[in-house]
Amino acid sequence: MDKDLRLKLAVQKSGRLTDHSVDLLVRCGLKVSRAKDQLFGHGENMPLDLLFVRDDDIPDLVEEDVCDLGLVGLNVIEERRLELAARGHAARFSVLRALDFGRCRLSLAAPEGSPIDRPAALEGKRIATTYPYILGRYLRERGIQAEIVTLSGSVEIAPRLGRADAICDLVSTGSTLIANRLREIETVLESHAVLIRTPVALPTTKDEWVQRLLMRIDGVQQVKESKYIMLHAPRSALAQIRSLLPGSESPTIIPLEGHPDKVVVHAVCRENVFWETLESLKKAGASSLLVLPVEKMLA
Repeated sequence: MDKDLRLKLAVQKSGRLTDHSVDLLVRCGLKVSRAKDQLFGHGENMPLDLLFVRDDDIPDLVEEDVCDLGLVGLNVIEERRLELAARGHAARFSVLRALDFGRCRLSLAAPEGSPIDRPAALEGKRIATTYPYILGRYLRERGIQAEIVTLSGSVEIAPRLGRADAICDLVSTGSTLIANRLREIETVLESHAVLIRTPVALPTTKDEWVQRLLMRIDGVQQVKESKYIMLHAPRSALAQIRSLLPGSESPTIIPLEGHPDKVVVHAVCRENVFWETLESLKKAGASSLLVLPVEKMLA
């Protein structure tokens, strides 16, 4: 296929989104050939190639039509959008999908023992961050006058170095804050991975593959926590068993050959199926329970 008709998708080269992004694409059916430490991945069975770059570069690469698509954190594109707005420009990339991985939060934190225990206490203080535009908006909306100290990294050690009184940084588990004796004050932004696309109109062939990719992503995300349950049940217990199936639509009911008083129940459960759920189904009269993972599902 003509290389100009192959989609180019920018992915974080290393970090919390990298493995999840590649895994999503693999689950969508993409086979990628990529040498170790190579920044380019060739899609063998789809006209889609991957470019592994710094996450901060992804919005620009997509906006400038170097890449057609990008997988990046909402925190990154929101910071870029606000930066462009401050310069009098509108962001030209668009968000196609919110994705169910890369969840974290941009939070304010202060040293343990510090009198800063709420946002209002930041008045007149110095706050270190790599997200000055998001933080600036947050402070303006609350009428808080504080100095923003912009750093490119190692934000969490700024208070210990005397460079700031508090920080505004990404938090996933909170372990980094604990390790640096910081306590979380308030969440500034909830973030997750998103798929963005170029503002440039794509050729029909490319656009068709974008739509196919979106359909596959929807199918993968739809079944991430889903399980397929099969069981035998007395007809008299059907109402109770239906109520116990977590997040299930109407199950499929099939007569059980040779047992007029029993049926076979098949159901897709869109929530986690815990041992307690199976025990409750068993207690309600279910038998021969089988739980299987669901890999793909198209509505």
